[in-house]
Amino acid sequence: MESLYVALADLVVVLHVGYVAFVILGELAVMLGILFKWDWVRNRTFRLLHLAAIGVVVFESWSGIVCPLTTWENWLREQAGQSVEQGDFIARWVHQVLFYRAEPGVFTWIYSAFGALVVLTLILAPPRLRTRTALIKSGTGQTKPLAKQ
Repeated sequence: MESLYVALADLVVVLHVGYVAFVILGELAVMLGILFKWDWVRNRTFRLLHLAAIGVVVFESWSGIVCPLTTWENWLREQAGQSVEQGDFIARWVHQVLFYRAEPGVFTWIYSAFGALVVLTLILAPPRLRTRTALIKSGTGQTKPLAKQ
């Protein structure tokens, strides 16, 4: 049973890194998209999910809430009889990168500044708004509105 808890804790670390990567790499992609005029960076769903992801981090930080993924990982490690630093090589490495040691206030300001950057890029390259009438391309290359449903 302990090995199951270890595997689940490692999985939570991977999910945590994925979340962080989505926030950081997503913003990098948006900034590059603004620079290179990539249309896909104006995707409404992507941009709103990205804003929500950093918004959760900023809210947790200002509210003094420990990230639920961190709490969950710690609980799983305790159930496995491990400390947070234990685990396989990849899990330990990822954990050390993800949880760099500094005063908590430093991270609050970093998260807030990053959140402000996300909002700024939303202003500079706002997501496309959906229109009531969707357009499709016909075989001739002409655009025409879809019939109302």
